Amino acid sequence: MHLGVMFAEGIAGRPPNYEAAATWYRAAAEQGDPDAQVLLAFAYSIGEGVPEDYVSAHMWANLAAAKLPPGKARDAALQLRDQLADKMTPAQITDAQKLAREWKPKAAAPPPAKP
Repeated sequence: MHLGVMFAEGIAGRPPNYEAAATWYRAAAEQGDPDAQVLLAFAYSIGEGVPEDYVSAHMWANLAAAKLPPGKARDAALQLRDQLADKMTPAQITDAQKLAREWKPKAAAPPPAKP
């Protein structure tokens, strides 16, 4: 996840690479890291490095909120989830909730290499 943040902020004076950041966020999010899940949810919510996808964003924000302890980070995940829900149809919300319920963490693996 930390590499993702570095790519999002730009490394060594280079411009941000949001696609690479999202790749690293996903790698950590899929292993169950709630901080990475929030960052990936935000990326999906605005289409930063990934296609804009409210269903995926809602799912990741929901998963993060379920794992984060009470506090500002959890509140931010809940706020993002609720803001997304305001933009979604009931069917989309149902789909996102189903994906969150069925989600299982994956074993650690490096993100795929770019061709």
